[in-house]
Amino acid sequence: MDTLSYKTISANKETAQKEWVIVDATDQVVGRLCSKVAKLIRGKYKPSFTPHVDCGDNVIIINAEKVVFSGKKETDKVYTRYTGYPGGQRFQTPAELRKRPNGIEKIIRHAVKGMLPKGRLGRRLIDNLFVIEGTDLKGLEAQKPRKIDINQYK
Repeated sequence: MDTLSYKTISANKETAQKEWVIVDATDQVVGRLCSKVAKLIRGKYKPSFTPHVDCGDNVIIINAEKVVFSGKKETDKVYTRYTGYPGGQRFQTPAELRKRPNGIEKIIRHAVKGMLPKGRLGRRLIDNLFVIEGTDLKGLEAQKPRKIDINQYK
């Protein structure tokens, strides 16, 4: 067998085949949905996955306001942020965040960001996520995204 005929192909920015996908978040559990979305953004479902390259898809999550939390996390889970001022630590539950403008987007973006790699690559990858409340794509129709069933992925 000629060992030189088998070469490992490493994807780069030019050869990565990125596409746009739509994920419907209706009645999906937040953590399970976000772990699958993080894998899609990272490109782990593709055979050409390369760890140090952005070779994943751009993901549009629609109906984001219809996601659910399992158990009592809706009222018991606490998100902590810091304003930057002394005594400026703020705490919010998911139920409180849902009432705020873009609150559900912050919940989903926070969960996906925590599942992406830390550093420059992770900060670039989180820009491939678009969270929309409702079904109006708001200017993303030009990308011609295809709708996928997130439940088919592991």
